[in-house]
Amino acid sequence: MSRRSPLLGAVLALVAVAASGCVDRRFVVESDPPGALVYVNEKPIGFTPVDQSFIYYGKYRFVFVRDGYETLTVDEQIRTPWWSYFPLDFVVENLLPWTIRDVRYIRKPLEPRQEVSEKVILDRAEQLRAQAQTLAPPSGPPCVTGMPAPAPVPAPVPQLPPSSTPATPGPVVTPVPVPQ
Repeated sequence: MSRRSPLLGAVLALVAVAASGCVDRRFVVESDPPGALVYVNEKPIGFTPVDQSFIYYGKYRFVFVRDGYETLTVDEQIRTPWWSYFPLDFVVENLLPWTIRDVRYIRKPLEPRQEVSEKVILDRAEQLRAQAQTLAPPSGPPCVTGMPAPAPVPAPVPQLPPSSTPATPGPVVTPVPVPQ
């Protein structure tokens, strides 16, 4: 019985060390007004207010979309806390007997969409059309890859001798060699 006690104690200590230490990293994303669909790095996470976990510290792109409001794109730098640098990160992530909660709040106001009348759009289109007509056409062929386009090669035109007359179309006869 005494042999099992040290083994059981070692197993329990190993389980306690493995289960201890943890960092819970979360975004709490809010908008004013609430109800905007939020994308984080081009992936939808839900409607505001939304709570989402994250893995790494660094730059994230948040996009807020809501009907009647301008789409808002924001790049946020999530700074690394002091306890997440080497060698403290190992202790915090693996050895502390409690969980550290790192919650970052992202709060953004949304601007109402400015409605543009049809007349303003048509007037702007006419201005652009008039401006385009004053532009000179580009010189030379368009260059897509940065290299000049190759010159077109004309197809050869068959030339008939002046004394011959064109033949009427008929069957094509191919000579077959005769074995000797």
